[in-house]
Amino acid sequence: MAPGWIEKVTGSLEQKKQYRQYKVRKDHLPADYHAAIDALERYLMYFGAIARGDVLVSMLEDLADLFEQSAASNTPIRAIVGDDPVAFAEEFIQNYSEGQWINKERARLTAAIARAAGDRA
Repeated sequence: MAPGWIEKVTGSLEQKKQYRQYKVRKDHLPADYHAAIDALERYLMYFGAIARGDVLVSMLEDLADLFEQSAASNTPIRAIVGDDPVAFAEEFIQNYSEGQWINKERARLTAAIARAAGDRA
């Protein structure tokens, strides 16, 4: 019973473990790949506004996979992100849209307007 209560307050302990593993993986990347993934991570955190921990961890693990594989095959960073890193990041985040907080707000807005308009569901 206690672990369930604690996780409700602090978040999933498993997700925290996965996040720490992601940070270790990122730290083992070559310096230029590490700098690139840091920049992408920062942008994705602000732009993506992922509110669900499971989706966030999945996104970061996928990003680490991409950069680890690219570093192992000596793929240039520009070959990964292209000429427009913003477009790359915004396309990448689309794969994780179910975790964005805006979805909850869209549902809340839709329900509030339906109630105000007297719609019956």
